[in-house]
Amino acid sequence: MVQSSFSPASLQDLHLAIIMDGNGRWATRQGLPREMGHRAGVQAVHRVVGAAHALGLGTLTLFAFSGDNWHRPVREVEHLLALFEDYLHTQKDSFAAHGIRLSVIGRRHRFPASLRAAAEAAGAATARGRAMHLRLALDYSGRDAILRTARSFHEAPLATSEAFARLLGEATHDATPAPDVDLLIRSGGEQRLSDFMLWEIAYAELVFTDRMWPDFDAADLEAALTEFFSRERRFGRLPEAVPG
Repeated sequence: MVQSSFSPASLQDLHLAIIMDGNGRWATRQGLPREMGHRAGVQAVHRVVGAAHALGLGTLTLFAFSGDNWHRPVREVEHLLALFEDYLHTQKDSFAAHGIRLSVIGRRHRFPASLRAAAEAAGAATARGRAMHLRLALDYSGRDAILRTARSFHEAPLATSEAFARLLGEATHDATPAPDVDLLIRSGGEQRLSDFMLWEIAYAELVFTDRMWPDFDAADLEAALTEFFSRERRFGRLPEAVPG
C-alpha cells in the first residue's frame, strides 16, 4: 500500500509519462545478459503501475519501444516483442478488474500479427476502465506522428490545436487522445527526449533520475511527484496570471 501526501483529487487529472531507460546497462553492470535487464524492467513496470493506480493517477504513458529500437540486435528485439505480448496477455484481466484502461499507442504494422492481436484484445478487455488510463508506447516516434498528422491536417474542417491533437491520436492508434503531459520522468541518467511525445510535452515538467529503470520503485515515483508539485508552472505567463 502506497503511503502518500498526495490526494487522488490532485492526481486524477495528471498525465505522467515515463521514458523507461537503463535496462540493458543495469544488466551489463551486473554481468548479466541484456535480456535479463528487460525482464527486470517488466517488474519495475508492475511496481510503478500499481503505485500510480494506488495514488489515483489519471493517465500514465510508458515509453517501451521507440521507432529507433528496431536497430538493436535481432535477438534482443525478438525478446522485447515477446515480453510485450506476454505482458498484454497476462495483465489485461487484472487491469479490467481494477478499472485500468490499457491502450497501445504507436505504429503497429511492423509488429508480428500475434502482438497486434494482443494489443487489440487488451484494449477491448479494458475499454471500460475509468480509474486510470495506462498507455504503452510501442514503435513510437514523435516526429513520425507529427509528420503523418501534418500530411492529413489540411483536410481537417477546423485548423486548431485541438483538431491537430485529435488527428495525432488517430496517427498513433489512440482513439481518445490523452491530455498534454504534465510530468515527464526519464530514468537511467540520460537527459534527452528521444523522440517521445514531442507535441504533448510542450509544457511538461521534466525530471531526470540516475536510477536505472529495473531499480525504479514507488518511492522514486513519489519523489518525482513531490518535485513536480514543488514547481511553479507558468505556461509563459507571469505568476499572478496563472489560473488557479
